[in-house]
Amino acid sequence: MSDSQGWYIIKRNEGNCDLVPSQQLESQEDSNILERWGPFGTVEDAIARRVGLIRAGKCKPV
Repeated sequence: MSDSQGWYIIKRNEGNCDLVPSQQLESQEDSNILERWGPFGTVEDAIARRVGLIRAGKCKPV
């Protein structure tokens, strides 16, 4: 089941970026979400992209 879903990175007002499955993202349209990247095919791809966003200064490290 997790192979068929996509993963998104969402940036919240605090500057932190979270990994969210596509099903959860669709159910939570939140005003705290500033930016969104994705979908990524696997959680590993999403993690690698989040590391890149942190290095680029677009997200704060956790």
